[in-house]
Amino acid sequence: MYKLALVGATGLVGQTMLRLLDQKNIPFSSLTLFSSARSAGKRVAFKGKTYTVEELTEEKAKGDFDYVLMSAGGEISLHYAPLFEEAGAIVIDNSSAWRMDDTIDLIVPEVNKASLKRRIIANPNCSTIQSVIPLKPLADAFGLKRVAYTTYQSVSGSGWKGIEDLDKGEQGEAPKTYPKPIYHNVIPQIDVFLEDGYTKEEEKMIKETQKILNDDSIDVTATCVRVPVPHAHAVAMNITLKQEPTVAQLKTVLGDFPSIIVMDDPSSEVYPTPLDAAHKEGVFVGRIRKDNSLPNTYHLWSVSDNILKGAALNAVQILEELISRKDD
Repeated sequence: MYKLALVGATGLVGQTMLRLLDQKNIPFSSLTLFSSARSAGKRVAFKGKTYTVEELTEEKAKGDFDYVLMSAGGEISLHYAPLFEEAGAIVIDNSSAWRMDDTIDLIVPEVNKASLKRRIIANPNCSTIQSVIPLKPLADAFGLKRVAYTTYQSVSGSGWKGIEDLDKGEQGEAPKTYPKPIYHNVIPQIDVFLEDGYTKEEEKMIKETQKILNDDSIDVTATCVRVPVPHAHAVAMNITLKQEPTVAQLKTVLGDFPSIIVMDDPSSEVYPTPLDAAHKEGVFVGRIRKDNSLPNTYHLWSVSDNILKGAALNAVQILEELISRKDD
């Protein structure tokens, strides 16, 4: 039985983490829910008990916890995660704050395992997670030279505020979260622009892919786009391998890998869409085909629920893996 804390308990990802802790039957003797001062005092029903959400403070972060799930933004994580760590907890953080720190593990349980060089583990970007899962078996089987991403990211990737922008945009209201209207529109900008013209989201996908696959020699590029879809991200992937397998071989390797559901039958118009993946745990893959313009190059379409496998579920699966390792 473990002492758990959840930071960001009232947010979209935090609420999903809480539901998954119940579904996965994570054993705990105590559970503390933290939030900002604005949400402190809210009451949350969980497993037959009512919890009062507490404001996170430095003193409370020094409490007695075994594991802490954090989904409260980068600045909060940078300040409080080390305090939890110093007090002896293992922190699983959903923000981007720690992902590119060389001392911090960046983990997708199907792909790599935590070394625990430090007691902080970073959860990758949502679109990166659903991309490296199909990339991993292909890299192992055929070698990976290059990947080009184009993402189609749902508004729930921005939390409740993104969903509100879409809903209120339908009513003619101006956006509050996005730089342009998202209703009846797509926005080729996620996060801020960098000096080289890429956005920070695109940079995340590039660097995180190399770190998770532990291979800086892989050439990675990305264009990240927000689309007017409530749930589930899609990623179009153009992949160059070191060998030249058949499409049938690709499908076999992908279908044998954990979490991947292959939906690929062009003759019957079978391929995954966000509606297929929303509120489901897997990574759905389709549109697998040879790119006839380049040698050893293939197209692949990946769809997954960004709040589940792209965030809350991946974090809880990291927790499950750590608990199973400790129990062994």
